[in-house]
Amino acid sequence: MGQRLNRCLDVPGALPPPPPLLPLRRRLLLLFIMLFLWLYMFYSCAGSCAALPGLAPRGSPAPPRGSPAPLRAAAPRLPALLLRAPPGSPAAAAAPEPAEESSLEEQRAAPDAASPISSFFNGSGTKRLPQAIIIGVKKGGTRALLEFLRVHPDVRAVGAEPHFFDRNYERGLAWYRDLMPRTLEGQITMEKTPSYFVTKEAPARISSMSKGTKLIVVVRDPVTRAISDYTQTLSKKPDIPTFESLTFKNRTTGLIDTSWSAIQIGIYAKHLENWLLHFPIRQILFVSGERLISDPAGELGRVQDFLGLKRIITDKHFYFNKTKGFPCLKKAEGSSKPHCLGKTKGRTHPDIDQEVVQRLRDFYRPFNMKFYQMTGQDFGWD
Repeated sequence: MGQRLNRCLDVPGALPPPPPLLPLRRRLLLLFIMLFLWLYMFYSCAGSCAALPGLAPRGSPAPPRGSPAPLRAAAPRLPALLLRAPPGSPAAAAAPEPAEESSLEEQRAAPDAASPISSFFNGSGTKRLPQAIIIGVKKGGTRALLEFLRVHPDVRAVGAEPHFFDRNYERGLAWYRDLMPRTLEGQITMEKTPSYFVTKEAPARISSMSKGTKLIVVVRDPVTRAISDYTQTLSKKPDIPTFESLTFKNRTTGLIDTSWSAIQIGIYAKHLENWLLHFPIRQILFVSGERLISDPAGELGRVQDFLGLKRIITDKHFYFNKTKGFPCLKKAEGSSKPHCLGKTKGRTHPDIDQEVVQRLRDFYRPFNMKFYQMTGQDFGWD
């Protein structure tokens, strides 16, 4: 009987025995791959849907004309490196041209620039109006501060200066928000435009956007700042008059020309009075441009505390470049290589008549004293 059965089983065309079950490890691997593909399709769809203009849930009321689009709920948190918009995307194309005080080299990679894999998840995160703005001052160290801050994983910032509250305000908040990088819950959106500090309309405009906006001002010895400002202009226009001739309305009488922007910007107390009409002093952080060079980690610690961030940026992130004369990052945001600011930073200042320098110090002294009283900080410029 057994022999017959064996012969029957050997008949050609008989069904083979069923294959053994896949090992547990292989089944788990297949399950993980399927889950990853599902997430990829989900986020790709979310990004495509979010990009469609006018797409909104059926029955939802349309926002008033000129008002910013409603914020979407933040997507599940993903690594920051995956959230940058790909180069050439509409978000990248909308970014304004860099201002004169920031060269193309200094813009390097805007925070929305991304690796190819990040395009898989370009629908994650939400474009928000900035919760914090570096409002000034020109030639005070604002570019250095922004580059240092961008190392923090919870800070997302526009690379170029939007100049929204001084030059582009008529474009509206929706245009402004579209310039911002996408952020996840817990991340802070930032921008920096140093000319805001001396723009009369800027405080009211920012307050109108959000009274809770945190403001950062990087200040520097006003005499050194004025010479640095002049040096930058001289590099672009070599035929301009001398610093000494621009400083005075009449050198014989020693009357300082406060209409010259290089001099006027340094009257910090006057400009601050305008801001205090719209923001309490506790909502403004004053960063020392000198200490940003001598102790970058210390100043960045204060900034991180002010923004409510964990102190992640520390001494280990910096090294001092003796050639340039200021600190550089050991690893820039999104890179494993050291990064220093461009060649437009750290220019050699021309020799200025020391009598003119002393007259400027005498001119600024009462304004500096008032500024110290207003801010509760002695910056040691005298």
